[in-house]
Amino acid sequence: MKKILAGTWLAMFLTIGFAGASRYFTIFAQNLPSAKTASVAVGPQYDTAHVYVAPQDFDRFVASLIATFGGKAAKEGVFTVTPTPSSTMSQLVMTPVGTVSVFGFKTPVPYPFGLERTGYLVTDMDEAIGAARATGADVLVTVFNDPIGRDAIIQWPGGVNTQLYWHTTAPSMAPLQTIPENRVYVSADRADAFVKSFVAFSHGSVVSDEARAPGVEIGRPGETYRRVRIESKFGKLTALVTDGHLPYPYGQETTGYEVTNLTDTLTKAKASGVDVLVAPYKTDEREAAVVQFPGGYIAEIHSDAKK
Repeated sequence: MKKILAGTWLAMFLTIGFAGASRYFTIFAQNLPSAKTASVAVGPQYDTAHVYVAPQDFDRFVASLIATFGGKAAKEGVFTVTPTPSSTMSQLVMTPVGTVSVFGFKTPVPYPFGLERTGYLVTDMDEAIGAARATGADVLVTVFNDPIGRDAIIQWPGGVNTQLYWHTTAPSMAPLQTIPENRVYVSADRADAFVKSFVAFSHGSVVSDEARAPGVEIGRPGETYRRVRIESKFGKLTALVTDGHLPYPYGQETTGYEVTNLTDTLTKAKASGVDVLVAPYKTDEREAAVVQFPGGYIAEIHSDAKK
């Protein structure tokens, strides 16, 4: 294997030169598994954006989300979803472009809840925790029981928090029309460690690693930044590698939703009380905008320019 890898690297170097080979070797290395772990993903329709809003904004947020994207909401309830005493309104919103778990805590939110960006359904919680540890993640909240299953919170290199969950009765949801993009902002110091860890855990792959992506995507037109796109059975993830000099609201959005027509979607959004924080802009890949829903949830919405 070492001889094969060395031969591959030498051939690339001779063919496209050191600078070009370095970039492709980085992608190649990121896609090599760092540990043998089981695949625990179920599907992107079960991977939810976690949104925390004040109880008084709860219903208004859910209504605006459905008015913007379509879909439906499960029955609302009040539960304890943390391992320590707490009480929250909770509702699952299923849209064609992504699933959202909405929480409206009636009590103070116990740490570190509220800092996780997504919830990933896994096939086996114990295997998932073992895989997370083996691939470089920290377990911030060890496994605990909730009303319908088990949960834990892990942290990837770079400080990115994710909740893992497992249901006693396996859920059944229809596939999504488009797969949402989990948008992760990481530093240059930890980007490679994050990518390697997440790719190994998710059994995914780096589909692009762009060293000079257009800075307009992070509110800095005329500049460039590094952008890494990853796809796996968990869905899509984009790592935005920056120096942290980000104009508002960049870095606040946790999810990018792909829609067929951005103009039509924004019209629906504004009619339901959504504010457009960043007006639509175009790049070679997409037309995009950043919006804020009632209750404070900030999201990117985009149409694929390649279609």
